[in-house]
Amino acid sequence: MSFVQFSKVSLAFGDRDILKDVSVHLASGTKAALAGVNGCGKSTLMKVLAGILPCDSGDRAVQKDTRISYLPQSGIVYTGNTVRQEADKAFQFGYDWEKELEQIGEQLQSAGSDEKAAPLLGKYHELQQKLELSGWYHRESALQQVLTGLGFEEKDFDRSVTEFSGGWQMRIALAKVLLENPDILLLDEPTNYLDLEARSWLENWLLNYKGGFLLVSHDRYFLDTTVNEVYELFNAQLVHYTGNYSDYEKTRRMELDSLVAKYAQQQAEIKKLEDFIRRFGAKATKAAQAQERMKMLEKIERIEIPENLKKIHFTFPPAPHSGKIVLSLEEIGKTYPSSVPGVADNVVIKDMNLIVENGERLVVAGKNGAGKTTLLRILAGEDTSFDGNVKLGAGAKIGYFSQDSAEQMKTDKTVLETLESEAPFEMIPKLRDMLGAFLFRGDDVYKSVSVLSGGEKSRLALLQLLLRPVNLLILDEPTNHLDLSSKDVLLDALKDFGGTVVFVSHDRGFIESLATRVLELRHGEYRVFPGDYRYYAEQIQKEQNAVSGSNSPTAQKQPEPASDKQLDYEERKKKRNERRKLEREEEELLTKISQAEEHKEELSAKMEKSEVYSDAEKSRKVQAEIEKTEKELQELTKAWEAVAEKLAQED
Repeated sequence: MSFVQFSKVSLAFGDRDILKDVSVHLASGTKAALAGVNGCGKSTLMKVLAGILPCDSGDRAVQKDTRISYLPQSGIVYTGNTVRQEADKAFQFGYDWEKELEQIGEQLQSAGSDEKAAPLLGKYHELQQKLELSGWYHRESALQQVLTGLGFEEKDFDRSVTEFSGGWQMRIALAKVLLENPDILLLDEPTNYLDLEARSWLENWLLNYKGGFLLVSHDRYFLDTTVNEVYELFNAQLVHYTGNYSDYEKTRRMELDSLVAKYAQQQAEIKKLEDFIRRFGAKATKAAQAQERMKMLEKIERIEIPENLKKIHFTFPPAPHSGKIVLSLEEIGKTYPSSVPGVADNVVIKDMNLIVENGERLVVAGKNGAGKTTLLRILAGEDTSFDGNVKLGAGAKIGYFSQDSAEQMKTDKTVLETLESEAPFEMIPKLRDMLGAFLFRGDDVYKSVSVLSGGEKSRLALLQLLLRPVNLLILDEPTNHLDLSSKDVLLDALKDFGGTVVFVSHDRGFIESLATRVLELRHGEYRVFPGDYRYYAEQIQKEQNAVSGSNSPTAQKQPEPASDKQLDYEERKKKRNERRKLEREEEELLTKISQAEEHKEELSAKMEKSEVYSDAEKSRKVQAEIEKTEKELQELTKAWEAVAEKLAQED
């Protein structure tokens, strides 16, 4: 069995340990994820495993003839070939083996005796077997399958690689490592540049892959679908967990609960020692004791809590009130004129009619190039060159985030100052936690915005938007530069958001958790699916499974008559709305109860004042007010109990 084994591997950059006595075993059949906070050293470990980066100490054992392929996060740029030619380089091992077979064949012709020919024949046979098992003789169909699966059309195969953007060049790089069909595959953020269709294809490819793989990803759905074990890199050490990513998170959270208790106890002990040192360190009579406590403090092995498992929650500023209808689209059309004679114009959107209601979470779905970003720009008022009308509902106030938002972050202020200058007063105390949730930790908050990377600026622009009091959020790929814990924080906030959300995302788990309706764009046409994303995916799967030869499903502006699942969805939607209404009612009642109780306490305190209880008239008025407040409290409490009972029945 092919494998790569690392034992007690250590690596340090200066005085910082990146890897410390790390051990890992990857073999054929391994389906593993590598987890850990941004900056903990995951990419470094991948490079060490790939043999690109040497370690300071430890043992690396690789089974003879084991082939390892590695895909970095970014930075690969190709020139000088077509897409087909570049992808074909993945089969270089086969070309090398063929050349070796030719050389052995020539040696056999001049071998003369059977004694000399026997070892050559053995080697020739062994190489032939390796070549056959590698898929070499099916490379053309494999190349077409992989490139198509990753989103390339056949007409793209003979285009120059220089015509493609950085994201598409990374797709070519991914195609190459998959086509190499290695024994061990190391993938660092392979889904970063993939749309949902390409991600789904890659999931299936990995599920059928006979070799072993270790991958890094910030897509929980992708991880849960593809892996059955997780390695976590934390404080330079590696810990192994069985199960998919969600299983790992549950186990780690239970461990974290225990760790938090120990952390709190340790912090109390540290505070006690520091207080003693601060109070008595300068006093001669206590100097020895202070020194002793200083030594005790230095010996404490500080407990740290993984940032990716800290649960941070924040809420948006209250959404301004808006009418029931937030957006109305009437006969929207968008066409990009062709610059090539004889080539038809690109019709992106045609005759779109749509109403978006308050409280909806509408996801815009479709392949790359289908017009999702174009539509969001039209809705946000960024693109005014289109046919038809977009009408904003009464009181609608838009907040728009796009991948270009980072380019608008031009200021010499620090990250923290940038947010403080715009945040509502009541949210300022929460800014450090919110920045931490969006991966600005420690001294990062004091960085000048002008020196931030594109990804950092994008995260800051998103956070900046979320602090503004709006009621219609239009979000284009808001999760692109977030890790899993940051996505969770954003997702929770969007679920609780009191307004409406229209968004595009390539993260299926994020979409499934948020979307209440799906708008699909395809070939200039559109369809509306009145259900969540799972319902949409089921309908698309049914279409793909339709009998070949039948008329392909044509885009329609309204879905087919409601199925049982649609009706179930509508019922669930109705129940969700009723529950939200009850929850709001419960919150309002609890607020009124709290206010009434405070008022009663104020009146009771007033009654105890001599100028009141010694004056019969004043005393009578205050007592009457107390009785009125008590009656109001009883009615409020009764109403709250009724609402609480209804909520309990729904649970």
